[in-house]
Amino acid sequence: MEKIAVLVLVLGCCFCVADNSGFASSGDVYSLTTIALNVGALGEKVANMADKITFLETKLQNADREILKLRSLVGGTPQVAFSAALRDSGAGDIGPFTTATPLKYKKIFSNYGDCYNPFTGIFTATVSGVYFFRFSMFNNLSPTPNSVVSLKKNDERLTSVWDTKGTDSNDMGSNAVVIPLKAGDTVYVELQENRLVYDDLMYYNTFSGFLLFTM
Repeated sequence: MEKIAVLVLVLGCCFCVADNSGFASSGDVYSLTTIALNVGALGEKVANMADKITFLETKLQNADREILKLRSLVGGTPQVAFSAALRDSGAGDIGPFTTATPLKYKKIFSNYGDCYNPFTGIFTATVSGVYFFRFSMFNNLSPTPNSVVSLKKNDERLTSVWDTKGTDSNDMGSNAVVIPLKAGDTVYVELQENRLVYDDLMYYNTFSGFLLFTM
């Protein structure tokens, strides 16, 4: 832009130049015309450069948005995952209880995000999203099986595993769900009233879950 100002200044000065008769010579007119054409061409170049700069600024803004998206995918998503087994010591039946009771899985294999509480057996979502949960059950070791457990979201029963019939005493079952949760929702495995399960350090009964994606 400074060059254009200088050229305009020169052009203005040239218009002020006159011969002794008070009129510009034909050579002066030709020079002025040439300068005017050059200034016009330079103005077009500057306009084209301005358009290119605007285009590049737009591309840079779009690139910044893509970088933010990549950062959210790589490092911005909360890391939530846990896996636990029922016993951390000993062996034997757990239950029965007179009311339905959340099972407390005390053997922690992993607990990223610290959303699972081994003292209550309850997982509490800290971020809204879609989650995967799985649990397994090993029935009580007795001639008559008497095991029923359910996966619950807040107070809602989602799915269950049970074994209350048969003569064998070494049955296992498992179930899983993919569910949406809001921050503050709870998920736990509930042993039904007057039922029991068996576990030892072979860790038959497990409870696991992890965040698939946020919403």
